[in-house]
Amino acid sequence: MSIITSTPGQIQVIKRTGEIASFNAEKISVAIGKAFLAVEGQQGADSSRIHDRITQLTEMVLNTFNRRLPSGGTIHIEEIQDQVELALMRTGEQKVARAYVIYRDQRATARQQTGANHHPTLQITDAKGQLQPLDLDALTTTIEIASEGLEGIDVQAIVDETVKNLYNGVKESDIATTMMMATRTRIEQEPNYTYVTARLLSNELVSTGLEFLGLSTDTLENDALETFLKKGIELDLLSADLLNFDLAKLAAAIQPERSNQFTYLGLQTLFDRYFIHSNGVRFELPQLFFMRVSMVSH
Repeated sequence: MSIITSTPGQIQVIKRTGEIASFNAEKISVAIGKAFLAVEGQQGADSSRIHDRITQLTEMVLNTFNRRLPSGGTIHIEEIQDQVELALMRTGEQKVARAYVIYRDQRATARQQTGANHHPTLQITDAKGQLQPLDLDALTTTIEIASEGLEGIDVQAIVDETVKNLYNGVKESDIATTMMMATRTRIEQEPNYTYVTARLLSNELVSTGLEFLGLSTDTLENDALETFLKKGIELDLLSADLLNFDLAKLAAAIQPERSNQFTYLGLQTLFDRYFIHSNGVRFELPQLFFMRVSMVSH
C-alpha cells in the first residue's frame, strides 16, 4: 500500500486526553484501510483499487486541513475523523462510511466502559494553564449532588445547557458560573432550581474561601473556623477578642448542610453585601458568617 507521509506544516492534533501530538497522515490511511477491510473482507488487502482509493481519500483529508490551516495550528482528533467520514461519503463509499461510523461508535463505547467520559471536542484550561478534556461525568455528578432531595430537576438538561455555553479552552473556574446560568434561568419554570443554583454558588464560595485560607478543598466549615478568624484578625477585619471564645465548642455547633436551605437570591445577597473580603476575594464561608455574627453579638 502506498501511504502518504507528507503532512500539513506545523499542524498538531489534540488527543482526547488533552495531550498534543504531531499530525500523522499514516494513521488516517490505516483507519480508512480498516473500514475498507470490514466491508471487502481480508482479500481487499491486496486490491490495488482499494490501495489507490485509500491514498485518494487520505489526500482529500490532508488537503482540507492544508486549506483550513495554511500556516499550521491545532485540530482535535474528532475533526479528523469527521473529515474521513465526509470524504468517504463524497466519493460514494457509503458502505465503507457506515463501517467507519460503527468503528468510531465501538471505540467510544470502549472508552466509556473504561471510565472515560470526556467531551469529544471541548477542552478546559486548568489552574496550571494546561488544557484538559472536559469531564462530563464530573459535570453531571456536581449537578446531581446539587439536586439531591429536590423534585422537578432535569440534570441532563442542565448538563446540555452548560456544555452548549462553554467554549474550547474555557477556564475551569468559569464552569461553575456557566452551570449557575443554566439553572438560574429555570427558576421561574420550577422554583426548586433556586436551591440548585444556591448550592452551586455555595460550592464555589466555599472552594474560593478555603483556597484563600490555605486549606484543602475537602476541609469542612467546622474545621475552618479558627483559621478563618485568625485570617480576619490578621487583615484587621475582625477583633482579636473572638479568639477568647471556646472555638472547639462553636465549631462543633456549625452544620454546613444548612447551606442547602439557601435560595439563590438569599445567598447571593449575603455574598454581595455581608461576607467579609480582602482584595476582592470574599473568603467568609456561608455558615461561618452566621457564627461570626453570633459571636460579635455576645
